[in-house]
Amino acid sequence: MPELDSKHILLGITGGIAAYKTPALVRLLRQAGAEVQIVMSASARHFVTPTVLQALSGLPVRDDLWDGGAEAAMGHIELARWADLVLVAPATADVMARLAGGRADDLLTTLCLATPAPLWLAPAMNQGMWRHPAVQRNRQRLVSDGVLLLGPDEGEQACGDTGPGRMVEPEAILAAISAPSATPTETEQILLGLNVLITAGPTVEAIDPVRYISNHSSGKQGYAIAECAAAMGAEVTLVSGPTRLDTPVGVTRIDVQSARDMHDRVHENIAGQDIFIGVAAVADYRPAAAADQKIKKQGDAADHTLILTENPDIIASVAALPERPLIVGFAAETELAEEHARQKRQCKGLDAIVVNDVSKAQIGFNSDYNSATLIWEQGEVTLPFQGKEALSRQLLEQLMSVFGMRLTVPPGALGPT
Repeated sequence: MPELDSKHILLGITGGIAAYKTPALVRLLRQAGAEVQIVMSASARHFVTPTVLQALSGLPVRDDLWDGGAEAAMGHIELARWADLVLVAPATADVMARLAGGRADDLLTTLCLATPAPLWLAPAMNQGMWRHPAVQRNRQRLVSDGVLLLGPDEGEQACGDTGPGRMVEPEAILAAISAPSATPTETEQILLGLNVLITAGPTVEAIDPVRYISNHSSGKQGYAIAECAAAMGAEVTLVSGPTRLDTPVGVTRIDVQSARDMHDRVHENIAGQDIFIGVAAVADYRPAAAADQKIKKQGDAADHTLILTENPDIIASVAALPERPLIVGFAAETELAEEHARQKRQCKGLDAIVVNDVSKAQIGFNSDYNSATLIWEQGEVTLPFQGKEALSRQLLEQLMSVFGMRLTVPPGALGPT
């Protein structure tokens, strides 16, 4: 991977069971051409030994802020300047709290505060800890400070629980940090003063009181965009179909079920919005008439015909408004993705569209990772494989780069258009 060739990566390891994955991560980073300097917390030594890590990295492992020999030459500042990228994997709830609070009480947190390099965290903890409001507040603070989070993944955990909190696999970490343009740019509050309306998740179209038509959307990409937009200063309204996700900090959430519900709530809230981003996977069709009672099976030989009718096209209806915001659509495709997206943008009258190929492994529905192409009338740009939060940040930055003048200059200031 040429993006990591000769790069200086400072790998921080903290005290979680996922530390057992770090030798494999070090090996992958070295194979990609990176130089790896490891800094361990005191607790990390209980899960993986410095001897193993030194053998794999080829450099002495650092773990003590009060190392007399290294600190005689201000070694922690030297390391902070040496790093091209700082990666903490695993990042425990404790280290996230300390970094969110700006603490520097050991070598690793001191380096994270002192370095000018991008900081990436791969959280790993019990699912209950990850869901705790305090951890989510710290997560939001870190994101707003420009820290990039990789995961966590969902699945079975060492304690026997199942849920979010697993550290992402070393291969996925390598892919994310080595993607072109993976280094974040300065965002500050570039959406300050703007109102942003976002749709996310699936819609649910009732067949009867028990069954429904829906799709595989998890809502993760829409929620990540909402979270990043709020961190960048926007007033964010999120109209969400059914998901298992927590409401991002600082975001106003409106829950809906069906496409018609979503259509109505969007139009009730569209006035005064500067940007509308339609991320939701809205069902194109619904049953023409939902049964009042559960439809019973009528015998092995009986067929049942379900008559469908078309749902309202939410994003096209917003585009048709006489006073409309900037409109950005999403398209999940399985073939000829960019060609179909260009046609969709023109047909629906959108300012821009984001398309991804959901037939590819590791991206799209239910994944914490994505890659996409942003297309507008005058051009397009690739958003490489990375975590959905990082991709959201790049997307919003790109939208402001392309359309920012239109959004921030008072109406009429540029003369007739």
